[in-house]
Amino acid sequence: MALPSIYSVDTTKKLAERIDSLTNETPALWGKMNAGQMLSHCCVAYQQILGENTDKPSFFMRWLLKSFFKKSMVNDIPYKPNLPTGPTFVRINQEFDIEIEKQKLKGYIIKIQEMGAEKLATTPSLSLGKLNATEWNNMIYKHIDHHLRQFGV
Repeated sequence: MALPSIYSVDTTKKLAERIDSLTNETPALWGKMNAGQMLSHCCVAYQQILGENTDKPSFFMRWLLKSFFKKSMVNDIPYKPNLPTGPTFVRINQEFDIEIEKQKLKGYIIKIQEMGAEKLATTPSLSLGKLNATEWNNMIYKHIDHHLRQFGV
């Protein structure tokens, strides 16, 4: 199953519509985050790609991720509920303004879409190293889709 392309304006618009449908009252179907925390959590991946957040896992954790989890992270099979979260991505002990987080996340989605497949494929993942354009697409789309499904949108 091919996932929607993060390099497509149409996908960007559809993700933005889903994000805009979230409110502070939107309940999570699983997990511990509220909607604002989830949006902030999703921003971290984009911040890492763009060099705004350079926190990376330890050498051992990167080895584990590459050796045992990379295939499931970059394939086109959606993530299951309640997967563990890396420490850099944890947001449950903080509160966020949902409207600010919506705008930030939509801005990041647009930046990556505009960056395009070719340029993104030259940007190494802090956790997994070199990824091709399809692997980046799958990992990014799966992550955001996973969390939007977490909130039923």
